[in-house]
Amino acid sequence: MPPVASSVAATTPAGLLLVLVVIVPVVGVLPAFVCGGRWLERITALTIALGAGVAAALALAVLHSDGPLVYLLGGWPPPLGVALRGDGLSAVMIAVTALVVCAVGVFARADFHTPAETDEVRAPFAFWILLLGIWGALNAIFVSGDLFTLYVGLELLTFAAVPLVSLDGRADTLAAALRYLLFALVGSVLYLIGAALLYGAYGTLDILLLSTRVHAEPATVVAAALMTVGLLAKTALFPLHLWLPPAHAGAPAAASAVLSALVVKGSFFIVVRLWFDVMPALPGDAAAQLLAALGAGAILFGNVLALRQERLKLLVAYSTVAQIGYLFLMFPLAFSPAHRQLLGGSALTGGMLQAISHATAKAAMFLAAGLMYAALGHDRITGLAGVGRAVPVSLLAFALGGVALMGVPPGGAYVAKELLLHAADETGQWWWALVLQIGGVLTSSYLFLVLVHALGAAPKPIVLRAPIPLARQVAALALALCSLSLGLIYWRAPLPVPRGIVSNPLTASGLWKVLWPVMGGAVVAILLGRWGDRLPRLTSRDDAVAMIAPARRASVALAGTLERADGAFRQWPLAGLSLLLLAIMFGAAMLAAGG
Repeated sequence: MPPVASSVAATTPAGLLLVLVVIVPVVGVLPAFVCGGRWLERITALTIALGAGVAAALALAVLHSDGPLVYLLGGWPPPLGVALRGDGLSAVMIAVTALVVCAVGVFARADFHTPAETDEVRAPFAFWILLLGIWGALNAIFVSGDLFTLYVGLELLTFAAVPLVSLDGRADTLAAALRYLLFALVGSVLYLIGAALLYGAYGTLDILLLSTRVHAEPATVVAAALMTVGLLAKTALFPLHLWLPPAHAGAPAAASAVLSALVVKGSFFIVVRLWFDVMPALPGDAAAQLLAALGAGAILFGNVLALRQERLKLLVAYSTVAQIGYLFLMFPLAFSPAHRQLLGGSALTGGMLQAISHATAKAAMFLAAGLMYAALGHDRITGLAGVGRAVPVSLLAFALGGVALMGVPPGGAYVAKELLLHAADETGQWWWALVLQIGGVLTSSYLFLVLVHALGAAPKPIVLRAPIPLARQVAALALALCSLSLGLIYWRAPLPVPRGIVSNPLTASGLWKVLWPVMGGAVVAILLGRWGDRLPRLTSRDDAVAMIAPARRASVALAGTLERADGAFRQWPLAGLSLLLLAIMFGAAMLAAGG
């Protein structure tokens, strides 16, 4: 995704689709808001169907186009006007967003419907309006061609996402929503200050025009550092994740799926645009290494803390913290010392494939966790025994989503991992390859923990609190299967990387790549997981349990240290200090690269 030398001076054929992907969800909000009640649900269903069709049409148009699609608003080219642009990256993100919205829409009908005896209920009214608002805001971000339009889309996304956290109106969820809002607004202010500095320095915020003008000077470096840190706060990259676990703790399953799968991808997408399109030569290797170091910290903290959670939903939430970290490992792997800038290739393709794989898999896991909670009345991990027989399709969806995240072929995460490992090998950055391998082991560990509990025999027959409609289970399963089959696009779609990078998973070495993280994950789960009274049953010999007891005590003590550190990072004073220090560190790294 190299910067383009000049701006397109006219709207391209099929450019109107860029407007439609934004307009359709927004237009759907207006009649839905006015009509309300059961009409709102019908209008939302129709809007989702139309929006998915437009997203598919846009993807096909981009696939058969010689270059990006462009639509000039009002017919005025930049810098006087605003351009919408859609390239392959935009089309893929729009298509995945439509897929997740469709699945969440099917899933949420049972939770957010208006009873026959009632004209209107607050929670369904708010949910469907906010879902369409989030969809429209995300699509606006994906097709925006200038930094201010990106800011507008980002703010619309924040104000639509925050209320989803507190739909039930409880005090703790309202506090979590307020925490999310305040921290997101801090990120917005930092981004807007940076955009203002760039406009003052170069007289435009158009991405293509900026890509030809940006150079290392103090104002530009300050702008880049502020914008990057502000976006990281919205993405909840460790250690700026203070809002994410509380937000997921009390949010409905459908809301958590949207937050984890889609909302954090909006700000991540802008980071990619900013670093790869606006200023590919500005950050330098040191800033890219710092960004990946934060990702590595997220992988370690997020996965270990996921293993230590008592509730299934919080396990998935901390898994999201970890999976966000993977997305930032691509930045140093995409840096070319010879060109002294970020380039595309296997690192960028792998990173974005990881993003869309995470979107579908994590949405499936949150939806499946919500179904298990609805069936059992709780989501305590140590109390999941027998759920595999009670709601097998839901557990299968959860398991397949986790397997997809582990990097099992033909999943998208498998191909993404192979592409990133290839980039690490090409650039000689073995330490990021090690992080990727450790991350795979840790991901398999919490999946192993959940499955051992869920597949165990229940102490007494499980009585479901409520019947689980098949459509809801199929929605979660479909997303998991999509993530598990995304790797097929590597062999089918015209990706900008050679086909020979990803090894054949059916060979002995390919199978070993899959098996050893699973075996390692089982060991880590035994050492770190919360087992209650089930740990002795993992082995038939009491002396074997006694042998692992010292190692487990040491591992749990280490995990306790990480838990206390996480608690500190999720307090306002340390979170604010982290924002300040990261802004200074990114600025210093970029100044050093420019010098």
